[in-house]
Amino acid sequence: MLVEVPPGGPGLRPHRHAGPVFGYVLEGEIIFEVEGEPERIIKGGEAFWEPGGDVIHYQDANNLADAWSRFVVVMMCVPGQPMLTVVDTDELARRRDRRAPRPS
Repeated sequence: MLVEVPPGGPGLRPHRHAGPVFGYVLEGEIIFEVEGEPERIIKGGEAFWEPGGDVIHYQDANNLADAWSRFVVVMMCVPGQPMLTVVDTDELARRRDRRAPRPS
């Protein structure tokens, strides 16, 4: 799947995937954060992955205010389960201790 995020775009709300996701940034810069790992910037030409299952993916926002960021992802599906499930605010609050410290 091709994902295109406009300049300054927030990306998807916190979510999880049924199976693992592998991605490659074609252009731009993505702010990427998965539960238990610190936030990081992934630039064009770099790859990333995230585990599936119970792990929350907090953000995949565009780090650039003046250009689009584009990346491709390959998702492994679990039969009979949705590939993407948005996490509600109550669950985020219950699991806040699992999130890596935010950059200051």
